[in-house]
Amino acid sequence: MKTIAEVLSRMNEIVEKCRASESRIGYFAILYRQVTRRIAQGIANKEFEDNQRMELLDVLFAKRFIDAYELWQAKKTTTKSWQLAFEASESKSHLVLQHLFLGINAHINLDLGIATSETMKGQELSSIQNDFNKINAILSELVDGVKGNISAVSPIFGWLMPLAKGKDEMLLNFSIQLARDGAWKYAGEYHLDPDKEFQIRDRDKNIAALAQKLISPGKFLSFLIKIIGFAEWKSVSRTMDQLDQVAIVTLQGE
Repeated sequence: MKTIAEVLSRMNEIVEKCRASESRIGYFAILYRQVTRRIAQGIANKEFEDNQRMELLDVLFAKRFIDAYELWQAKKTTTKSWQLAFEASESKSHLVLQHLFLGINAHINLDLGIATSETMKGQELSSIQNDFNKINAILSELVDGVKGNISAVSPIFGWLMPLAKGKDEMLLNFSIQLARDGAWKYAGEYHLDPDKEFQIRDRDKNIAALAQKLISPGKFLSFLIKIIGFAEWKSVSRTMDQLDQVAIVTLQGE
């Protein structure tokens, strides 16, 4: 893939495959496709400091998810962060929001820093920071919109989650802003370290630990998740369609 149009074509294939197979990884895929569409629109409208560079970043960023997905489909090894997200997608016991956050956790906390550094290979990393922040503002807007409208696919989530207020739980406190700040810091570390493989292994270990907290929260929150899960839609394809609509409305209202 060399263009954002090629990325969108591949994302369309993944979304349709997930829809046909009722794969819950489609929850992340369908939102990420909307993010990619929004970035493509931004590039066409020349919203970024360097639009050609932003296309390269988008391609490299998306490629990490697509490559991980294809490795998983081929039953080959990928990063532990993505492996946990893919394995969780085969279970009916997790909430829609858990599946979304697991994908976002792997893609932003691990992939984004790597893709940003690769985009700036041989160059000063700091010159891309403004555009890095813009792509994250789009992600943040979308995630906040989905969280704010989660009742569309999880009717009693908003009623029961306040009972867990004050709990130090990853699911409750997941923050795109914190993920963005961590991704930028990691991009700097990765950019300067000649041992890229070590950087990926070390970072992946830490991000996989966060994924485990998303998958297995504390006892009280796990109890609430079971109750909430009973009321969530059971049709993956229907949930994907609703998430797509929420994403469209959110990004159009930026």
